[in-house]
Order: sequence, then structure tokens, then C-alpha cells
Amino acid sequence: MVFRRRSSEAGKHQAAVADRPRHAAPAQPQPAGPQPSAAEPEREQREPWGPPPAGLDVSLPHPARVWNYWLGGRDFFAADQAAGQEIGREFPHLAEAARAERAFLVRAVRFLAGPARIRQFLDVGSGLPAGGNTHEIAQRIVPDAGIVYADHDPAVILHAKALLSGPMLASTPEGAVYYADADLRDVAAVLAAAASTLDLSRPVALIMLGILGHIDDYGAARSITSQLMNELPAGSYLVLADGVALDTAGAASADHAQRRYDAGARSRYGAGAPAPYLLRRPDELSSFFAGLDLTEPGVVPCAQWRPDGRERDGGGTAAAYCGVARKP
Repeated sequence: MVFRRRSSEAGKHQAAVADRPRHAAPAQPQPAGPQPSAAEPEREQREPWGPPPAGLDVSLPHPARVWNYWLGGRDFFAADQAAGQEIGREFPHLAEAARAERAFLVRAVRFLAGPARIRQFLDVGSGLPAGGNTHEIAQRIVPDAGIVYADHDPAVILHAKALLSGPMLASTPEGAVYYADADLRDVAAVLAAAASTLDLSRPVALIMLGILGHIDDYGAARSITSQLMNELPAGSYLVLADGVALDTAGAASADHAQRRYDAGARSRYGAGAPAPYLLRRPDELSSFFAGLDLTEPGVVPCAQWRPDGRERDGGGTAAAYCGVARKP
């Protein structure tokens, strides 16, 4: 479904809000920075009200909604908030990485829609909408921008479509936003979803934040990234960000970091937990940009990628690295 904002929808806003989880004022999308830190839950307690979208089970925490809570989003429930607070206390780097990646996304999309003159965006593994979404940032600069979000989690798809059909998050009239059910591992499905809304003969920004670690085979992850970029024309961009293992001991340290994540944080997500998440080294993340022209400052901690002072960056954490590169 393609979501476009219509003037007639404005009168439906009150009814639409009643069907959402409770969210903090103000009603407008919140900044991309931490809203508060998950490590400081006493600063804000939000309780859900009203029914969730039909067919959505909210009795257990879900990774996408926990992530939404960490980002200061609006669309989580009591189980997600409790899990987010607990994980944030024990593994504060995870919440910090989430916020650092989101702040980087905002700056990267501003660059792409502005100086880079990109008008099409493919955001894979995007999770739930939260403040600072790709389409919100891009369409403020270029109202006719087209954005395709792709995810393969049924709960995410159900919830995201309900959110994007409302007037607050729908596309501008000139542009388009499409939320597709497509698995990153199925390159053909991702490209087909993109082609339903985007013109793949024109440059596209491929965005993959916090997703490649779910593909534990390093070669497979690189192959998927290369296949996607190979199908996009010259002038397209690759935008990556991921949690990293920073120990200098090499692969063994990355394995240790992965085990620590699996044994601790992942178990607290509940039944909806994603596949194990592999924390790669910064040099491994850099390798995904092979054959592309990296923009300055290269592959760096998210807080160091073109900081502009407009939003907080998640505390300057080095737990997440990022980069943006152009296809020549």
C-alpha cells in the first residue's frame, strides 16, 4: 500500500490517535536523539492506552517496539517499555547505538536529499516508524521524494502500515511512501518491492541500518549488499550503520561480543527476538563499501559523521559505526 497524505484525513486524526498506544506529548514526531536514556527510566514513565492494531499481540516485548522506545518513539506497549528499561540498564551500549544510528540517519538523509540531490530512498530493515523517519526528513527537503521501506517481520508490517495510513506519518501529496514485506536475504523480493514505487533507472539511496548483523555469514552479507547495489544505477548511494566490536584482538573479540549479546540482551526481548546479531569489526563494516566512493569522513563512529548540532547523537558512543558512499 502506498500512503499519501490527503487533506480530508485531517478530520480523522482524533480517531486515528485513539487506536494507537499512548505516546508522549507533543504529538509531532520527536527529535532523533535520546528522549530519555533507557538507562534513566525514572525520567519518563509512559503507559499504553487503547487497543493495538487488530491482530497485534502486545503481551510480550518485541524487538522493533523496544527499539522504538529507545528512540523516544511513540509506538510501544508496557512489555516493550519494561524490556527496554531492563536491557538499557544492563546493556546501555545497545540503546546508545540505537539513538546514534537514528541521529546519523537524519543527517545522512539531509545530505542525500540536499547536496547529493537524491529523490528516491530504499530503507531495508527499517523497523517501526519513529521520529526522524527517512520519508519525513527527505520530503521536508524534496516534497516529491519516493521512499520504500522493507521489512520481513509480520508484527512490524502490520503496525507500520497502520501508522503510515494516518495523517501524521503519511507521505506528502507529491511524494509516495510504500511499506513492503521483503526479506533482506531475498534480493529479488527487495528489488521488486522497490520497483513498485521507485524508478530503478534513476539513482536510489539504499539504506541499511542495524540490519546486516542479522546475517551471520560475512560473505553472504557482503554478497547481498553487492547484489543490491549492482542493480542500482550510477549515482546511487549506500548508507550503512551497525553496532561494532571494538576490541583490537581480532575475530575472537567479535565472537565474544556476539555471545555477550545473545546470552544477555537477546533473551530479554521475549519470544519475538530476532536472529543472533553479529557484531563485526569496523574494518569489516568498511569492506561493504568496496568499489564505491566513500563520502567524507569515511567509516566512523556515528556521532562523528558530519555532526551539525541539530540533534543529540546518543552520547557520542563508538558502539555504532557508519558510512555513506556513492556508486561511480
